[in-house]
Amino acid sequence: MKQTTRNSTSATLSEVPALSRRSFLTKASLAGAIALSPFSGIVKGVGNDDTDDDNDHGQLRKGDKAILIAAEIAEALAVTTYTNIINMAPFFPNIPVDDQGYLKAARVEEMSHYLLEQSVTNEPSPFTRFFYPHGMFADSQTTINVLVSLEDAFIAAYLVGVRHFSTADLRVTAARIMGIESDHRTLARVICADIPPLNGGPLEAVTGLQNVPESIDPPNNNAYERTQEWDSIDQAVAALLPFVDKTTAANAGFDTARSFDFQPFTPAPSPNKLGEFIGFNG
Repeated sequence: MKQTTRNSTSATLSEVPALSRRSFLTKASLAGAIALSPFSGIVKGVGNDDTDDDNDHGQLRKGDKAILIAAEIAEALAVTTYTNIINMAPFFPNIPVDDQGYLKAARVEEMSHYLLEQSVTNEPSPFTRFFYPHGMFADSQTTINVLVSLEDAFIAAYLVGVRHFSTADLRVTAARIMGIESDHRTLARVICADIPPLNGGPLEAVTGLQNVPESIDPPNNNAYERTQEWDSIDQAVAALLPFVDKTTAANAGFDTARSFDFQPFTPAPSPNKLGEFIGFNG
C-alpha cells in the first residue's frame, strides 16, 4: 500500500468563498455554511417530504441519494485515514499484531462500504483529496483523536440515514454499517493503551467529536450510540468540510500544505461469511 501526498498551492476543489464556519466540528448554525460550500448540491432537495414517508416502490429518491453521496465522501475519507495510519504512523509497527489487524480490517471494511454505496448511486465520491490537522499521522495523540472524531461523525451520519432513508432496506443497511463504525471507534480506543512510550504512549484519554477528553478505560464507554443531536445530513456534511475544502481547512487550523489522495482498491472478502453483506434485505 503506497501513501500519496501532495503539496497544495491552490484550492483543490472548486473556488469557494469564505464560509461562516471557523472551527473544526463546531455546533454553531450550519445553514449558511452549507449553502456556500461545495456540498450545497449534495444536500439540496433533502427534506422531510422526500425522505420521511416510506417508499413502497423502492426507488432511490433525491434525499436517499444525498445521504448516500455524503456517506461515500465519509468512507473515502475513512479509507484514506486508515491507509495513511498503516503506512505512515510511527506507532503502527510498534503496536501489537492484533492491534495492527484492527486497523487493517477497518480499512478493508470502509472500502467495502464505499463500493456498496457507489453501486447504489452509480457515482463516485465527488471529493478524493483530504486535509488533516497538523500532526496527523505523525503524533499519536492527534492521530487517535482525529480517528475517533471521524468515527463519531460516521456513527451519527449513518443514524441520520436510519432516521431519513425512504426504504426499510436502506435504513437497515445504514444501521448495519453504523454498527461497524461503532466497532472501529471502540477498537481505536483499545489501541491507546498499547502505544509504546517511544511513540508518546500509552494514551490515557481521547478527545473525540464532542471535544471533551474521555478516559480510554473502558474503551467501550457508550451505553447508546451518540447521535450528536444531528437530524439532517447537512450537519454531517458540515463536519466533513475541513477535511475536503482547503479554505475551510485553513480556517480550522488544519495543515493545508499537503493533501492526501483517496486510493480505491478491491477489498478482500470478509474472513467470516457470517459478516458478509449478502443483500439489502439482510
